Amino acid sequence: MLVDAFGRRVTNLRISVTSRCNLNCFYCHQEGYSSDKELTPDEISEIAGAFKSLGIRKVKITGGEPLIRKDIVEIVEKLPEFDEVSMTTNGALLPRYAHELSEAGLDRVNVSLDTLDEEKYRIMTRGGRIERVIDGIHEAVNAGLTPVKINMVLISGFNLEEVDRMVEFVRKFNGKVILQLIELVSLNYNGEGHFDVYELARKFEENAKEVRVRSMQRRKQYVFEDYAVELVKPVDNSEFCSACNRIRVTADGKIKPCLMRNDNLIDIRGLRGESLINAIKKAVMLREPYYRG
Repeated sequence: MLVDAFGRRVTNLRISVTSRCNLNCFYCHQEGYSSDKELTPDEISEIAGAFKSLGIRKVKITGGEPLIRKDIVEIVEKLPEFDEVSMTTNGALLPRYAHELSEAGLDRVNVSLDTLDEEKYRIMTRGGRIERVIDGIHEAVNAGLTPVKINMVLISGFNLEEVDRMVEFVRKFNGKVILQLIELVSLNYNGEGHFDVYELARKFEENAKEVRVRSMQRRKQYVFEDYAVELVKPVDNSEFCSACNRIRVTADGKIKPCLMRNDNLIDIRGLRGESLINAIKKAVMLREPYYRG
């Protein structure tokens, strides 16, 4: 079991497999780190196995955009068995990969989709085609990569008026898709367009069949007859830090104890056996809540 110096148990691992992306969303923070030196499928498998031996239960594959790696199916296939293996993707390549990924062992996906308006999507992603993402969501559902979670970042003056439309889109999937309404993170942003996602709480509380509260950052999920909505605060908030159970590995093989900082990374590329285990334990002890740099 991995427990940091502040008593927080670490159970979830996020592995970035690339910093590259086929879109260029203006608010993207690239998991707080960028590199062009990517781990091989075997290296990723070795690292994931070491984390599993220390009690990690869930793995999320991130980027950049994971699906631009031509060996992404091999990466998933070579992962050890976890309680859950998921992936965050922009969805543009899901029509091609959804069924292969499901067969390889992927359990579900998060798909970034901030608008259903074709022109807005093109502007936000600087050239993306929304029809590919919509097709990708359908293919993910058909492949059993459920529940699919749609990540919708709320931006004042841009897409707030689309929340109801997005809810109706999610309802069509009869509970197999969850809508996550995400507050704009300020890591690389000046605050313009910010909207407090909790302002929507009353809107959903009035009609929800059930309100669930997740331990991670006390996040609320509003459950309805044929869909669910979660309200997600950004990572730089005290509730997230106090209950944080995540640790990250960058695309070039460095453990990133905290998303908010790059000054305490632990390079584990090339390490094996006990050396790798000890490096992981060291990184966990570097986790520090409420970091403000």
